[in-house]
Amino acid sequence: MDLVDLIEEKRFVGQEFLTWLWWKSEERGGVVNLPGEGDIVVVFEKHMLLEYGEGESSEKLTCRGLQTELQEARTGLVMGKKLEQARIQLTFNDYEWNFTLAGALMEFRNVKLPKTEGDSGNTQNPEEREGMVLERIFLFEELERLILELFRLFLQIRVGEAWREELLKVREWVNRAERA
Repeated sequence: MDLVDLIEEKRFVGQEFLTWLWWKSEERGGVVNLPGEGDIVVVFEKHMLLEYGEGESSEKLTCRGLQTELQEARTGLVMGKKLEQARIQLTFNDYEWNFTLAGALMEFRNVKLPKTEGDSGNTQNPEEREGMVLERIFLFEELERLILELFRLFLQIRVGEAWREELLKVREWVNRAERA
């Protein structure tokens, strides 16, 4: 099996993670408790891409709008579509990131890093510019670390005995869209 086939076979893991994270974020009003880190605010917003089927017969559904208008995306989950991409706002330790996360490859897109004091861009000093670059690298690495920690939490639950109970809760949450 080559790498492309392996990625295609395992893409469901990233899709399940996105769906689980969406549910987890709504479970406590946008707050997810990350063991060892504390609370992280995770808000799904504006844009989601859902997929159904494979290959030539695959369908894509794009849902855009405010968070309250993402009912169409929840209905898509009820119909068996898989969450492939989502626009997310993540807040932690006074930093706020906005980004799109693609599930299949756990790929970051359109990342907007938190504002910092050096963002004015008026600096001519090489040391200050270097400091700004290093700060931006730190902020991107911090975003990546937080998402990986959330993914690690998901995997611990997903491969453990708690998954059955967690899956029932997620299905109940998804099916509430059908009743609403």
